[in-house]
Amino acid sequence: MSNIKKRKRIRKKITGSSSRPRLCVYRSNQHIYAQIIDDSRGYTLVQSSTLDRDIQLQSSSGCTCKASSLVGESIAQRAVAKGLKQVVFDRGGKLYHGRVKALAEAARENGLNF
Repeated sequence: MSNIKKRKRIRKKITGSSSRPRLCVYRSNQHIYAQIIDDSRGYTLVQSSTLDRDIQLQSSSGCTCKASSLVGESIAQRAVAKGLKQVVFDRGGKLYHGRVKALAEAARENGLNF
């Protein structure tokens, strides 16, 4: 199944609202990106990635579990600062394993509930 079909099938089931926005994770070969999105209004509330300057200084590479956990910590801290605690997790069709799992666990440890 192609990536586009898989994403469309998942997005039919997972939607974010203002009370419970969607934590969307995109994993490429070199980086990992995370956004908290309110789908009812179409706004990105918080974002973080391995391209952020503070994360690049702490990690030598963007494609490691350590870098992913730093992104998870960062997005959770930014979300809690904005008053967001409940989110819906959208792993973007990827398996809950490796870098995606590291990001999710770090976000949970830092205050997000999903």
